[in-house]
Amino acid sequence: MRLYLIRHGKTAANEQHLYCGSTDLPLSEKGREELKLRSWDEIPDACFVISGMLRTKQTLALLFGEVPYEVEERFREMDFGVFEMHSYEMLKDRDDYQTWISGDNEANVCPGGESGEQMKQRVLDGFNELLGRGEDTVLVAHRGTIAVIMEALFPEEQKNRYEWQPKPGCGYLIENGKYQEI
Repeated sequence: MRLYLIRHGKTAANEQHLYCGSTDLPLSEKGREELKLRSWDEIPDACFVISGMLRTKQTLALLFGEVPYEVEERFREMDFGVFEMHSYEMLKDRDDYQTWISGDNEANVCPGGESGEQMKQRVLDGFNELLGRGEDTVLVAHRGTIAVIMEALFPEEQKNRYEWQPKPGCGYLIENGKYQEI
């Protein structure tokens, strides 16, 4: 089984360094242009899955054309609740933000959103079902989603979730228990 994990292209939120998980943004013009440079020579004979967010649908179309795909919402990015569409600079003086980023960042729940642990469980539940199919799959999702999967698959690397986050339009190919960046 080959598994392609591809992060969506850039959005305006990425360019402005804003927390963006549940906000359904399109790709930015720069994001679309960068993806056009990454087109695939050969489209994998695989099942295509996206998180259902517009940015993943647009990335899939730009990279692979009009291919049939499935939507699996469990592969969405973390829901940042009231912190959505805000930057660190905008939030740094808020008590609720300082509480969220202090201490156990995985267990702390974003007000109106979810914790890292909740997001991780949601993603891994979906991923285990995907693995159970045993077929080659292209998953177009989000940096946090991909990082959760990579951390779970390759614990011997001793990388935390943030170290596994791919750049926009990039990701990993996993085959025979090994990975390579794509």
